[in-house]
Amino acid sequence: MTTGKFLVIAIVICAAVAGGSLYYLQIYHFYERLSAQGQQINATSLNGDLSPLPISNFIGIDASSSPIRYRACFDIDLSLDEAKTQFSPYPDRSAPRTAPFWFECFDADAIGAQIAAGDAVIFTGTTNIEYGIDRVVALTSQGRGYVWHEINDCGDKAYDGSPLGDDCPER
Repeated sequence: MTTGKFLVIAIVICAAVAGGSLYYLQIYHFYERLSAQGQQINATSLNGDLSPLPISNFIGIDASSSPIRYRACFDIDLSLDEAKTQFSPYPDRSAPRTAPFWFECFDADAIGAQIAAGDAVIFTGTTNIEYGIDRVVALTSQGRGYVWHEINDCGDKAYDGSPLGDDCPER
């Protein structure tokens, strides 16, 4: 075998191993499933207080590698009309972030379609759950709930280096 062929084969093998490793790390390794024990999902009431939601059948994932990898699904014993009278809508038009394909309960495209159709409403969960990150809660008319994290305005400014302004909390 010539040196050229050997180098090409070695490069292809290294690239395949590196690509497979990167795929595994991004899709599987960094995520951990959250135990349903003790999980509480809060929503911000119209007066600004955090209120726990009456949830069941909680399924969630999170990753320490990024604050926006949190996703959760649950059933809720509260109608959408009741929620609208109790909780603050999320001020930004938010679309759910995609989840790994193996986290089957969280279909970002389907949730987004429900939001667009008016069958789901996005509420403010917890603002600045981590600096610059808001927890967002979407509740559907079918009694399902979904949670994900969004980068808020202060987070956008902090990450791109812009001056934070007076409306951002202390870091």
